[in-house]
Parts: sequence; structure tokens; C-alpha cells
Amino acid sequence: MPEYVYLIHPFRDGFFEKATAEEEAVMSEHFEYLKPSAAAGTVILAGPCLDDTFGLVIFRAENEDAAKAFMFNDPSVKKNVMMAELHPMRVSLQGK
Repeated sequence: MPEYVYLIHPFRDGFFEKATAEEEAVMSEHFEYLKPSAAAGTVILAGPCLDDTFGLVIFRAENEDAAKAFMFNDPSVKKNVMMAELHPMRVSLQGK
């Protein structure tokens, strides 16, 4: 199955310094959205950069349309807390 990465960046300046209660709730939904896919092996890796720039999700999807659907159904994207960009990729090395 092909692999993809999507990057998420906050729409609002100041998000990393002081997220609103609503943004925090949506980011909790984002985390819960990814957990079942990680448990199933569809999500390979996900997490935020610690320099407050962006987050990323590396995952498998049947095709680009399925990858877009997965990304756009992420609550952080769907609820306009984060903007997202999708890129096809190939995992060449993966540790245990």
C-alpha cells in the first residue's frame, strides 16, 4: 500500500503560544482520530515538532483519493484549526 505524509500547520498565529480551549479540544479529537489507525498499522508515525512549527502524519492509503479523504477527515483539518498539505512518499528505512 502506498505511503503518504501530511503536514499540519495552525491557521492562527499564536496557536503554539496560547491555544484556545476550542483549539485544544479539536487537537484532542485529532489525537483520538489517529489512535485507531496507528493501532491498525495504517498510521506509521505521527506527532508535533517541538520547535512549534508543524505536525506530521505518515500513513498508508490505497491511493491518493483515500489519502486525501483521511487527511481532510482529520478533525484538526476539518474544523479549520490546522491547514494541511499532502505528499506521497516511500518509507525507505524504519526502525523497530
